[in-house]
Amino acid sequence: MEDLTALAEHHLGLAREDGHGRSAHLFLHDGPLRQSVIALTAGSELGEHDAPPAASLHVLRGRVRVFSEEGETEVGAGQVERLPRVRHGLRAVDDSAVVLTTVTGV
Repeated sequence: MEDLTALAEHHLGLAREDGHGRSAHLFLHDGPLRQSVIALTAGSELGEHDAPPAASLHVLRGRVRVFSEEGETEVGAGQVERLPRVRHGLRAVDDSAVVLTTVTGV
């Protein structure tokens, strides 16, 4: 069992030391299911990338913006958002840690 609070804090520390302001760790891989903790410092982002068949974002700490051709959505600590099924990116408003859940095949 993973301690998400501890993972978030650890990876926020690593992100603060990283030149790009990011750190990530895949902590669950079960068939098509993947869960990763991603930490971003304020202003850092994951550039646009293709979407998996299904994905959600659970913000553990901070605030992030999900952006795509469909628009932009801000998600704060404690909130869960379905990710768009189009190319999208993620930008940290504050120092943030999120859990990304993806299904890579259906």
